[in-house]
Amino acid sequence: MTEGLLTAKAVMERLSQSGQRVVTAESCTGGLVSALLVHHAGASDCVEGAFVTYSNQLKHSALDVRDETLARFGAVSAETVTEMAEGALRAAARATVAVSVSGIAGPGGGSDEKPVGLVWFGLAVNGKKTKAVSQNFEGSRTEIRWQAALYALQLIAGYDE
Repeated sequence: MTEGLLTAKAVMERLSQSGQRVVTAESCTGGLVSALLVHHAGASDCVEGAFVTYSNQLKHSALDVRDETLARFGAVSAETVTEMAEGALRAAARATVAVSVSGIAGPGGGSDEKPVGLVWFGLAVNGKKTKAVSQNFEGSRTEIRWQAALYALQLIAGYDE
């Protein structure tokens, strides 16, 4: 947890110094990314808000993830996290950076194609092409969720790369 809080503080300082505001769209992390960010005083200077969209229905209604995308690629996919990040950026008008997270934290729910520990991340930045990356984490459900939250913070930190 300490590493996450330190990373979140560094991310906040970087966003504040550059005048950027972040919004998160989280599924398997269940709000951990935003919780780490708002743990620190001054979060209101750079955190616009958060969406916790665990169900596909809420991904669709809150973030405009297309039903076709969810049906064809599933919730844990590059296509879905791309639409989640872009939807969050549109919904949070003052945000300039959005990160999205969707994965399989386990212990069940995995498959050969999408094993437990697979997490997809989306990063949308105003004026740039949205990127999607995946990581495979190991450990318990809690460990996978924390690793995913930390990775999402690192993505936000490198938003302009």
